[in-house]
Amino acid sequence: MAGQLIQVNTATVSVATPSVTLTGIDSDDVYMVTANNVIPTTDDKNLQVRVTVSGTAQTTSNYDEASKNLRTDTTFSNSGLTNLDRWQPQSASGSATGESGNLILYLFNFNNASEYSFVTVESNYINASGNLFGHQGGGVYTVAEAHNGINFSLESSDTFESGTFTLYKVV
Repeated sequence: MAGQLIQVNTATVSVATPSVTLTGIDSDDVYMVTANNVIPTTDDKNLQVRVTVSGTAQTTSNYDEASKNLRTDTTFSNSGLTNLDRWQPQSASGSATGESGNLILYLFNFNNASEYSFVTVESNYINASGNLFGHQGGGVYTVAEAHNGINFSLESSDTFESGTFTLYKVV
């Protein structure tokens, strides 16, 4: 049956952790990643996402992204950035009571060494004031190489306080 999810890898953060890497991409299928209840240790830190080669995050300046940012407390905004050293699929997330972030990424061409890897993203988080922030967009890594996974970290070398990250194959 088309459209089934097969869990490939998962990681649950329960102690301060600097990054989370999910590997296991080994076919040309589309993959999906979910991240739930993501909370940084320090307030107002941006989530960063990178592709991996042999489990190592690629930090070159080859990440491009575009998005529509939605907020309940003000108007929407558009964003388009090129030549970054990571994708940033979610604005600053907080560590105060009640704050947390969630996201879904779809991964395309990751196992194909002849194509660029790209993602679509849907993310949201709620801040301490109860304002909901949404992010809808996509990104491309402009190097034609195979990638076996995805890496999550926070800006300024912050750590994750909590979060569950799961990689699925879509079949």
